[in-house]
Amino acid sequence: MRAPAPAYVANDGVIDTARAALGDKLLAPVEAVGEVALHVDRASLVETMVALRDTPGLEYQQLMEIAGVDYPDRGVDRFEVVYCLLSLTRNHRIRVHVQTDDEKPVPSVTGIWPVAGWLEREVYDMYGVLFSGNGDLRRILTDYGFRGHPQRKDFPLSGYVELRYSEEAKRVVYEPVALAQDFRTFDFMSPWEGAEYVLPGDEKAKLPEEKGAPTPLKADEVVKADAAASPKQASSQPKTTDSTAQSGAGKAGPDAGDKPANLDVVALKGAGTGGGQNQ
Repeated sequence: MRAPAPAYVANDGVIDTARAALGDKLLAPVEAVGEVALHVDRASLVETMVALRDTPGLEYQQLMEIAGVDYPDRGVDRFEVVYCLLSLTRNHRIRVHVQTDDEKPVPSVTGIWPVAGWLEREVYDMYGVLFSGNGDLRRILTDYGFRGHPQRKDFPLSGYVELRYSEEAKRVVYEPVALAQDFRTFDFMSPWEGAEYVLPGDEKAKLPEEKGAPTPLKADEVVKADAAASPKQASSQPKTTDSTAQSGAGKAGPDAGDKPANLDVVALKGAGTGGGQNQ
């Protein structure tokens, strides 16, 4: 095996063959980063796809994906619909781009590739691009009654409505979005270096200068106890002990020690020891 993945055919001659097969339907061919992109006329999209599928030297038989792109800064035709095609006989891929807006429909290619029905529904749901000739152009990813198209650049991140289960209505209800708190601004400081200001609520916290000695400090005076404390000088005198009671070494046995003052205890011990012989 020469390579860990199948090698693809080079792009040599693809643009020339496509230009000869498409003619004025091809608006702008682009080759960049090892890929070929063909920007074609929207009205003649179906004829373009048939030509790319049936022309010898092209033979892109399979539709792999349909994607949408939003360019809100464009004056007209802010959306692009991108078709990813694969040639099984030549082991080569290209992209076909068409431009449109939210009113002008793009011709459906479901007559060529039936799988395009689901893919076009995704682009319609996410971007609002219309496809003429699609017999089932409905939303496919969002919920029923969803307002707007979430992949558009001008769609708010929080959405327009939120849903929850209502115990009173015993069903899921839609309500306007109510954010629990405003969006915060972050300074992206390293969390272990510490901020130079006091966050709300941190004024209640107290960091001790020494362990076990709580002392209120300000944010710019906060230094960890171990880092703030000066290193203690180790004593040069060796540690000595005066008796075994200080070190625990040489501890006497359990029978050693002062004799009890009570003589009856001694007599009891003696009687217990030799009692078997007296009897």
